[in-house]
Amino acid sequence: MSTLPWGEGLAVVVGATGGIGTALLEHLNAGWGEAHVIGVSRQGELPFDLLDEARIAAAAAHVQAACGARGCPLRLVVDATGFLHGEGMQPEKSWRQLDARHMAHAFAVNAIGPALLMKHFLPLLPREGVSVFATLSAKVGSIGDNRLGGWYSYRASKAALNQLVRTASVELARCRPAAVCVALHPGTVDTGLSASFAKRGLIVHTPAEAAANLCGVLRGLTPADNGGFLDWQGQTLPW
Repeated sequence: MSTLPWGEGLAVVVGATGGIGTALLEHLNAGWGEAHVIGVSRQGELPFDLLDEARIAAAAAHVQAACGARGCPLRLVVDATGFLHGEGMQPEKSWRQLDARHMAHAFAVNAIGPALLMKHFLPLLPREGVSVFATLSAKVGSIGDNRLGGWYSYRASKAALNQLVRTASVELARCRPAAVCVALHPGTVDTGLSASFAKRGLIVHTPAEAAANLCGVLRGLTPADNGGFLDWQGQTLPW
């Protein structure tokens, strides 16, 4: 029995060597079999860089060729990339800490890169039958839910990602009415990205739990969810 209910098809995980990406790859492999799941990452066989559009295009071409060779459509793309901290950059606690380099990098990874993934992968989704493009956003990217402030670059770049998903979903519905483009909040996950920022009292998931939760949400998606922003329980989050 397949992990997802959409029949024969190919699944792609972008960011397949990250904490959540690795777990998603393993979860999908267990359900669909390795022959039907492709992992894309910097460390993979196919050179990939989210900040390099030429490499994104090459990855999309590779997936398209794989679909042709295996005689099955592309049913699922999950973008598990993201940037919160690293390379000397930490989430800002105040506007006094705003830094142009930090902000530019956050937008490049969290918004521009996923937008280019949509540019090159959405056209590969079949024109008939349910298919899904899902990108990992974050609840802190919600403008309506922002009551604590801080984390300027991460919040703003994820809010930008949400708008990009919403905008792409409108165009997608015109040519692929059964397809779904969504932003998903995985919750707080015990990975290098967020574990050190988990606050006492928060539910913290292992990567395997997060992958199972996300696949549960993916399994229940319908075209009515196109353009949505959902959490790991499948609940709609405010923009």
